[in-house]
Amino acid sequence: MATTGSGAWGIRSIPDQRGRTAVVTGANSGIGLVTARELARRGARVVLACRSESRGSRAVERLLAEVPDATAEFRPLDLADLGSVREFAAALPYERLDLLVNNAGVMALPYGRTADGFETQFGVNHLGHFALTGLLLPRLLAAPGARVVSVSSGFHALSDLDMGDLNSERKYRRWIAYGRSKTANLLFVHELARRLGAAGAELVAAAAHPGYAATNLQSASARLEGRRGAERLMELGNRIIAQPAEAGALPTLYAATAAGVRPDSFTGPSFLMWRGAPARSWRARWTLDDVAGERLWVASEQLTGVTYEFPGS
Repeated sequence: MATTGSGAWGIRSIPDQRGRTAVVTGANSGIGLVTARELARRGARVVLACRSESRGSRAVERLLAEVPDATAEFRPLDLADLGSVREFAAALPYERLDLLVNNAGVMALPYGRTADGFETQFGVNHLGHFALTGLLLPRLLAAPGARVVSVSSGFHALSDLDMGDLNSERKYRRWIAYGRSKTANLLFVHELARRLGAAGAELVAAAAHPGYAATNLQSASARLEGRRGAERLMELGNRIIAQPAEAGALPTLYAATAAGVRPDSFTGPSFLMWRGAPARSWRARWTLDDVAGERLWVASEQLTGVTYEFPGS
C-alpha cells in the first residue's frame, strides 16, 4: 500500500480529481485544511465544512492563495448541534457527492455536552458524523466511485465502547472518552461497509488516521482550561516529535483517492503508526465486532433521529 511504481505514495500520487465534489469537515486547519487543499489542487470542487465562519472563511482564503485556480467554498457546520448538521445537508446545493471526509474532531476535553445533550467527544467525533453521513447518503450513492473516509486515531486502542454508558455519565475520564469516540469511528466504518456490501452499493467506506501530526488538536483542551504549562508541552511535542500536518494528511488522502482502497480498510503511517507513507494500520479487534457495530448503529440512529436508506431496503 505504501509504495507505487515510482516510490512511496505521497502528495504527487493523488490522481486527477476533476469533476468530483468533496466535503471535508473541520477543514479550517491541520490535516483537514491540507486534505481540502490537495483535493482542490487536483481539480476537485471542495466544500470546507467548519464550525467557525471566520476561521472557515480564512481557510478558504489561504487555500486560494496557494491554489489560485481552485474551486473551494466555506459552509457552516457545527457537529455539536444536530440542527446545524441537518441545515448543512439541506443547504448543500450539489445533487451528487463523490467524497465525504469525516475529519473534524475534539480531543480529551473536560466533560461537557453538545446542544443535544450528548457527551461532547462522543457527540462531535461520532454522532455528528453519523448523522451527516446518513443525511448525505443519497448523494453519495448517486456518484459512481464515491467514498466516505472517517478519520480515527491510534488512541482508539485506549478503550472499547461501553454500550451501557455511551455518554460517559457514570464515570468520565477524558482520554478514555476520546479513545471510545475513536473506536466508535472505526465501528461505524465497519458497520457502514457491511451494510453497503449487503445492499450491493459501490460506495466505499474506509478509515484513516494521521499518526502523530502537528495540529491544533493536541493543545486545544489545555488552552480551553487555561493550563498554560500543558499547552506549552503539547506545542513542544508538535515541534520536536510530530510530523507536519502535510504528512499527517497522507493516510486520509490515500483512503480518499488511491486506487484499490478496500471497504473497511484502516490506513495510517507506516512507521509504528506514527509517521511515514500510508500503509495498512493495526486496529483493535473490538473495532471489527459485527455485534458491537450493529448495536452502535441502532443506538446512533435512535440518538440522532437519522435513519439510513440503502438500495433495495
